[in-house]
Amino acid sequence: MNTIVMKFGGTSVAGTEKIRNIADIVIKEVKNNKIIVVLSAMAGETNKLQSFLDDFASQYSLESDLVLTSGEQVTIGLLSAQLKNKDIKSIPLLGWQIPIITDDNHEKAKILHIDNKRIEKFFEKNDVIVLAGFQGISLDGEITSLGRGGSDTTAVAIASSVGAERCDIYTDVDGVYTTDPNIDLNAKKIPKMSYEEMLEMASTGSKVLHTRSVELAMKNNLTLQVLSSLTKETGTFIVDEKELIEKEIVSGVSYSKNEAKVTISGILDKPGISAKIFSLMTENNINVDMIVQNISQDGISANITFTISQKDFDLTKSVIEQNRNSLNYKSLSLDKNVAKISVIGMGMMSQAGVAEKMFKTLAKNEINILAISTSEIKISVLIEEKHTNIAVKSLHEAYNL
Repeated sequence: MNTIVMKFGGTSVAGTEKIRNIADIVIKEVKNNKIIVVLSAMAGETNKLQSFLDDFASQYSLESDLVLTSGEQVTIGLLSAQLKNKDIKSIPLLGWQIPIITDDNHEKAKILHIDNKRIEKFFEKNDVIVLAGFQGISLDGEITSLGRGGSDTTAVAIASSVGAERCDIYTDVDGVYTTDPNIDLNAKKIPKMSYEEMLEMASTGSKVLHTRSVELAMKNNLTLQVLSSLTKETGTFIVDEKELIEKEIVSGVSYSKNEAKVTISGILDKPGISAKIFSLMTENNINVDMIVQNISQDGISANITFTISQKDFDLTKSVIEQNRNSLNYKSLSLDKNVAKISVIGMGMMSQAGVAEKMFKTLAKNEINILAISTSEIKISVLIEEKHTNIAVKSLHEAYNL
């Protein structure tokens, strides 16, 4: 029999009625397949657990992981109980019971090994394994959490390890769309897209899948399907680009408002200054995205602009100001009122004119571009946040999506 991994997120398990619904979905698949179900905690539960830790001002990673991974115990127990009510042989398991072995990097652990023989043994007496997502156990026997998107990562890692036919990621949306339907009602569901396109969409604002899980699926050539737990419709399949019969020039338009722009003005135009600035960012674990450097007219000084996540806004400001003497700059400005708009598509590699159309469309709507970054299948621009909706809608229309 084939093995299918089914992952359900927090909104899909938010209450007993929704868990009963999940049981019905699993039962339909269990007739012809071995099933591993990976569950998140109920929507809002992990945030509530984090608030308890914040109340104690806990900075202890071991205790934090013990607390944060407890929410999944409730959902796997309830689903397994409901499956047994329906005469389905199931067993609820925590990460350490498989075990899912990780490194000791608490709160963002990396999976090192999964014991497939134990999984096979559990299947000898059960048709369904209901597994807690987001967690593992270190080589020292300590409970670890996998960080943001951890349940997606668990599901993809398990599916890759057992050679599953596919991994179905159930969410509150029925697939990946050409853009955010909340901004443009004309957005269409994409039937099939490549790992590379999904990675670019995830990294530029689409919150359907976390990049870490897509990277893992691509590495193991595992087919993913994003679909809704509330409808019976087929979702979006994420596959190797070789399986795409026709590559769209542009597959989608994504956006992110979680950006901040940093400009350091009046630095000396000499070798090593950029390295010094971005070394400081690396040392403080600040991820940098777009980078623009301009040389002043005097040919002596320069300005550097780059983008960061808004969560790193205060830290970035503090780090640069603390190193003002060594960087020797004239002024520093930071701006949260920006947004990143991206157009993505595999066909861009062999088609000219995509950038021209993007820039002309934005210019027609009197939207100024603050920064630009590109890859083989993506063009991203930084604009003022107030223009986000019109930029997304006009680009979606311009590329006939």
